[in-house]
Amino acid sequence: MSEAKQKVRVAFFDFADCEGCQLQVTYLNEAFLGLLEHVDIVNFREAISEKSDDYDIAFIEGSITRKHDEERIKKIRENAKIIVAYGACACTGGVNGLRRHYTDEEAKEIVYKGREFPLEAGRPKPVHEVVKVDYYIHGCPTNNDEFVKAVKGILLGKGYTPPSYSVCVECKLKENVCLFEKGQTCMGPVTRAGCDAWCTSYGNKCYGCRGMLDNPAEQGQMDILEKNGYTIAELKQKFETYNMCRMEAEKNG
Repeated sequence: MSEAKQKVRVAFFDFADCEGCQLQVTYLNEAFLGLLEHVDIVNFREAISEKSDDYDIAFIEGSITRKHDEERIKKIRENAKIIVAYGACACTGGVNGLRRHYTDEEAKEIVYKGREFPLEAGRPKPVHEVVKVDYYIHGCPTNNDEFVKAVKGILLGKGYTPPSYSVCVECKLKENVCLFEKGQTCMGPVTRAGCDAWCTSYGNKCYGCRGMLDNPAEQGQMDILEKNGYTIAELKQKFETYNMCRMEAEKNG
């Protein structure tokens, strides 16, 4: 059997997104070359022109917005042994989720004012609302260190589970001054870690792109919120930028 046949066949697909997470993968440099020793990339629009429907693992970037998207992702699910949602748009609906604030007519009027044509895009959905997702790699964009760690675990059959603690833990390990102490509001206390406190370490606040913790009351840094007079409910209102789909789902019960 040839070396190529022994490799795991991997495909990258994009839906409604900016394709920034795919670009992140191309920035892996030496790690990317090391990855190629173990996988055969058969679909990756940002990097190669070849296409194949024969793959073992499918990495999905982007939210699902059209009927055609749903049909396409279901076909990918049929072909793939493993589906990995990577990036905020695929994992939580991402920024695209803000579209849920508006009706089709309102969205069309805001974005395409004065142009007459049918609007295909409907209500954005994270991938798991349409098909079964096996693993998640969160972020906007994804963090390359986490991406490599996740891929290694999946290839070794160990899988990958994102951290279940808040970004605050990583921030403290880096000895960053808490942004609440500077009078700023930060989503870090209830946002899933795994980014290595990427934004907060470089002077920005956490916007919650990695999604809210499954149980923020137990897994989050409640001490920071209580000390600064904030509640989870107040921070949830600020989570809509990346987490509108979850906020709406929780609201509707």
